[in-house]
Amino acid sequence: MSNATTSLENEEIDSATPVVDEDHVSLKTWFTVWGSVIGAFIAVLNIMITNSSLKDIQGALGATLHEGSFISTAYLTAEVVVIPLTGWLVQVVGLRRFVLTASSIFLAATLCCAMAWSLESMLVFRTIAGFAGGTFIPLSFTVILTLLPPSKQPLGIAMFSLTATQAPSIGPTLGGFLTENYGWESIFYLQVIPTSMMIMILSWGLSKSSSKWAMLKEADWPGILTLSAALGAMIVILEEGNRLDWLESQSVLNCSIFAGTCFLIFLYRQLWGPNPFINVRLLGRWNFGMANVIGVILGLGLYGTIFITPLFLAQIQDYNALQIGVTMMWFGFPQLIAVPLIVRLMKKVDLRHLVAFGCVIFAWSCLINIHMNADSGYDQLLLANFIRGIGQPFLSIPLAVMATVGIEQAQAGSASGLYNLTRNLGGAVGIAFLATFLSIRQQFHSSHVVENISLYNPATVERLSGLKNYFANLGADSSLAQEQALRAIDAIARRESMVMAYNDAFYFVGAAFLFGACVTYTLKPFRPQG
Repeated sequence: MSNATTSLENEEIDSATPVVDEDHVSLKTWFTVWGSVIGAFIAVLNIMITNSSLKDIQGALGATLHEGSFISTAYLTAEVVVIPLTGWLVQVVGLRRFVLTASSIFLAATLCCAMAWSLESMLVFRTIAGFAGGTFIPLSFTVILTLLPPSKQPLGIAMFSLTATQAPSIGPTLGGFLTENYGWESIFYLQVIPTSMMIMILSWGLSKSSSKWAMLKEADWPGILTLSAALGAMIVILEEGNRLDWLESQSVLNCSIFAGTCFLIFLYRQLWGPNPFINVRLLGRWNFGMANVIGVILGLGLYGTIFITPLFLAQIQDYNALQIGVTMMWFGFPQLIAVPLIVRLMKKVDLRHLVAFGCVIFAWSCLINIHMNADSGYDQLLLANFIRGIGQPFLSIPLAVMATVGIEQAQAGSASGLYNLTRNLGGAVGIAFLATFLSIRQQFHSSHVVENISLYNPATVERLSGLKNYFANLGADSSLAQEQALRAIDAIARRESMVMAYNDAFYFVGAAFLFGACVTYTLKPFRPQG
């Protein structure tokens, strides 16, 4: 293995206070870990809190619905690109200096987002914020793996998982409330508080570390550039594919070929080239590799359900951002209760059983939603979200521990980068797939519903007559009432077909998690001690 590969890898990351024994961790170190965890929370919150306010933002900036979607895409693309680069950048700059620089840039870019004067300026500032904020997730993971002894790492990962998964449930609610009461700019100003806390804690808790600027000359620039290009192109494909009909579009096809070519070059450089910057060979370790496979399913399920549930409430029930947020909060509440229980169970139970249990519970929550109708709303989705919130930490926390068990401290940067990258890509792929899946299934169900709508069908005639009389009573003449009745029938048909498409989507996600439960038992048994 080359010198560059093994450098977060051969670099000693300075802790706040050296760990004296296997079971003792200083309060200063715990504060440092907590500070890094706040960063992971901010990184996820930044996407979720913005999504609930996109309509207001694009209206203020004079952007179309399609153009407004790039506000989220710009941040997500930059975040995905920088995640695998974080470990190498830490080696070059030094942990403390890198953390403080990245968080300061994020803070400045976020404030600039609140003062954006056009769509172009917003996209520039969101991209910068994505590059800076995208480092927070792997940095938090790396800090946990390097500062905490093995006996305390499950608790650190639990802290990481709790905050990172609370953000998706808090974000829409908070974003909706702030936007409706204080304007969309407030969602960016709010992030000054946790980001400032993070900067203060980590500037106090992390010791100065040496930089290795000479590594810039020896860096695998072809590998870095090809990976960045491949990931950036992949996110664009996933975001635009459904709108452009995927490979039926020449631009999507060209972008796919470009992404695939860049990714193959990157793999070649990391496996056989000089000075690889990330150790992809870690994926060859059975537990780590299979845990990443399950992580893709986790990303698909977590981000997929967070995507389709609000979409269902907005399209079918016409909920506003605040109403959607209140519904999604029930996904976050049970995690506060489940996490302490999981930390205790991990000391007594084979972690495979906990991960499989989490998969089954998550699948169950999705299968509850396969019988929704046009009247389903807060009351009907509350139970499913609550159960989903219980299952999620049972899956994510033990899985992260199993993925990282046996990983050398020197490989922490590569491991955290790869694990978080696959999970985030699973989320991006899952959202794109489900968006396309919903469109296809809606068309399928619509064709079948339309087949049953006929003027020769007594039920259709009766319903049409009732609607015609309804509109006539409102003052419409016979011809207008007939036209309005036909439009109403068409709207009902489209709504019913869309509801059935959402039911199919939840069925698919549930089936994916049941598959994940089976895959779990291909992992080697593991029971942490401590």
